Amino acid sequence: MGRYVARRLLETIPLMIIISIVVFMFIHLIPGDPAKTLAGVEASLEEVEALREELGLKDPLIVQYFNWVKNALSGDLGRSFKSNLPVTELIWSRFQFTIRLVFAGLVWAPFAGIFIGVMCAIKRGTWVDLGGMLFAICGLSAPGFWLGLMGIQFFSVKLGWLPSGGLESWKHLILPSMVMGTGIMATLARYSRSSMLETLREDYVRTARAKGQREQIVMFRHAFMNSLIQVVTILGLQIGGLLSGSVLTETIFSIPGMGRLLTDSIAYRDYPTIQGILLIFALQYVLINLIVDVLYGVINPKIRYD
Repeated sequence: MGRYVARRLLETIPLMIIISIVVFMFIHLIPGDPAKTLAGVEASLEEVEALREELGLKDPLIVQYFNWVKNALSGDLGRSFKSNLPVTELIWSRFQFTIRLVFAGLVWAPFAGIFIGVMCAIKRGTWVDLGGMLFAICGLSAPGFWLGLMGIQFFSVKLGWLPSGGLESWKHLILPSMVMGTGIMATLARYSRSSMLETLREDYVRTARAKGQREQIVMFRHAFMNSLIQVVTILGLQIGGLLSGSVLTETIFSIPGMGRLLTDSIAYRDYPTIQGILLIFALQYVLINLIVDVLYGVINPKIRYD
């Protein structure tokens, strides 16, 4: 296992190099000049050129890229064009809010989704199956921004039960976690049902029943545990999407997290901050995929890594 993890970590090096190139070139090729944005509309051409020189934007792109990579390898993601603060400091100050938001969604959504999917598989063809899958389809079809606005309108404006924005107490997490977790719950419900139904048709499940084992043991030990491989894969992808998906949720609910920082940075063409956030989003996807691969061996001990 240790050799496998080490090999996978080494394999991420060329992947991260490609990602860094894509992120850097994407940011620098979008329309807009950060020097003009920061200098203001009344700034003269000489002032804009001086600011561009100060920010290092007059260097060739290849030079800018290698300087950025060299500094990033030492933990320095540069300084924000907008606030002149270190990007690592800016990201860290916002990271805690995004993590709280993501954790709030993970507290209930995966468990609810897997439970609904498993119950639909066990009660296949009944009203439980029909209702659960209808609920999952509605959850997948409803856009996140619509769920957020409807939640604010109903629970905050009309009923006054929950706050409509900010992140000052646990009550502020309820509506955003519902928006972020609904998609995960619905996706896991569908995949859990499909994986569970496929597992229930396997020969070893029929053999376990033929041996007279209790139905609860057959369902949990033989069917449910073996159906988790596919579910864990989907869950890993969904968790990876939570951080990047926080952009919309944090904007709707005025949460000062990484997603909100990203949208503000794009408006000001703050290249170092945008590059740093996107690089972290990409890195967490890579790490989550590695964790998912390792979990395969934990869930099913028969899986061995050479």
